[in-house]
Amino acid sequence: MNHYYEFLKKKATVDVPTGLFSVPRLNQMLFDHQADMVRWALRRGRAALFADCGLGKSPMELEWANRQPHECIIVAPLAVAHQFVREAQKFGVDVAYAKDQSQITKRITITNYERLENFHIEQFGAVSLDESSILKNQNGHYRTKLIDAAKDIPFRLAATATPAPNDFMELGNHAEFLGVMKYTDMLSTFFTHDGSETQKWRLKGH
Repeated sequence: MNHYYEFLKKKATVDVPTGLFSVPRLNQMLFDHQADMVRWALRRGRAALFADCGLGKSPMELEWANRQPHECIIVAPLAVAHQFVREAQKFGVDVAYAKDQSQITKRITITNYERLENFHIEQFGAVSLDESSILKNQNGHYRTKLIDAAKDIPFRLAATATPAPNDFMELGNHAEFLGVMKYTDMLSTFFTHDGSETQKWRLKGH
């Protein structure tokens, strides 16, 4: 029986943590649930914060960016980017908004998705996607650019309140962005076509 358990272990898909071995003391303004999630994300290195509306994703993202050791870029929707700057001031995190690479003045830079092409994302050591459901579109411009540019970045964070639980496309693209598993590999490993309809998928049986 032990041989069989060893066989099963070899079949398991394991994403080894690549983050901090020892997490520094976090901002005391964080609520307990926020601090727990930030610690977990820092240890993971590459993580997703699927936190519902009102749970405080912005301070969690800022604290994650502040405590990881690399130069970091936070990408957010147009209407949210400047809110991040105000939130950072509230929590004492030193950040700056930038429209392009030449305007970077801080270790943590905030910009919006519309200006993404003005940056060399691959040159950062950490990237955080606010409203990361932007990865949902399989053929989307931002989805492809972000996944390709971030593939070698050691610290990656995706934050969204709406990871549709039955939307394999959105979950698969998050997995690919975080370097866990390619979207197509996830489909072939865990899903099967639903009957004769090739566009519909369902989880494989036990």
